[in-house]
Amino acid sequence: MLEDVERLGTQIKAARGAIGRVIFGQPDVVDGTLITLLSGGHCLLIGVPGLAKTRLVQTLGVVLGLDAKRVQFTPDLMPADILGSEVLEQDETGRRNFRFIPGPVFCQLLMADEINRASPRTQSALLQSMQEHKVSVAGHYHDLPAPFHVLATQNPIEQEGTYPLPEAQLDRFLMQVDIGYPDREAERAMLATTTMDTTVEPEAVLSHDDLRTAQKLVRRVPMGESVVDAILTLVRNGRPETTELPEIRAHVAWGPGPRASQALALACRARALLDGRLAPSIDDVLALARPVLIHRMAPTFTARADGVTLGDMIERLKSVVG
Repeated sequence: MLEDVERLGTQIKAARGAIGRVIFGQPDVVDGTLITLLSGGHCLLIGVPGLAKTRLVQTLGVVLGLDAKRVQFTPDLMPADILGSEVLEQDETGRRNFRFIPGPVFCQLLMADEINRASPRTQSALLQSMQEHKVSVAGHYHDLPAPFHVLATQNPIEQEGTYPLPEAQLDRFLMQVDIGYPDREAERAMLATTTMDTTVEPEAVLSHDDLRTAQKLVRRVPMGESVVDAILTLVRNGRPETTELPEIRAHVAWGPGPRASQALALACRARALLDGRLAPSIDDVLALARPVLIHRMAPTFTARADGVTLGDMIERLKSVVG
């Protein structure tokens, strides 16, 4: 296993370098998406327009050797526009048959741009793909390629004409990665690179087979009992029904379910491998608590009235673990 970890470390270092030549000043965002993909999950990217969310997904597809496609979600988008549909064809003999034409979801890396702009009907069509890695059209199941990941984007400011994602779909995202503005030096490098007559294109570093091998390696990473206890303490204290913290009972309407514990365990293993370590630690749990839990909790009306945010509640949960 040590040789596998060292080989993965070399590949990840090369992937980070290839992504960093295209995406400037977002190392935490890049690491968050890599952790999600190594864990075999889906990622929700939250940020205002112009922060290279689309560019990041396109770059990841090239660097990781994945077949990537993009769907711009709009209110008039229909499920068939994502999943595909059956068409009636007639052959030379006059015999008619239905033929399935796959939609853009049949890829390895799907970018769902502005996912909250689609209607609940369309969002529910994507839900089965995210959970079961297959789609159902006209009573027939069609398997999706492996690996299959959804990287969805949302604009936190503009909410006109949007449909908030249902809790069941939010829970399918392994992590929520918030994207902020780059620092001054990163923005300077961005200006110098992107406004010239030459463009920097990403290069392939891994293949999809390499990614699948890495995902299997993540699940082989041992996890100590102290880390397991930290995950359970964190998640169970985030639920109003089982928490030991009175502020959680007062300010959290509903908390993270068992899928949050599973996501934390996988993400902690992936983060350890990303850093070249053979086992995760409690520091990994604390570092990943916010991106794993923030979209799996809801504040009460009292919390909104008092100005208490979910970020505040997660910091309180981390203090119990730390």
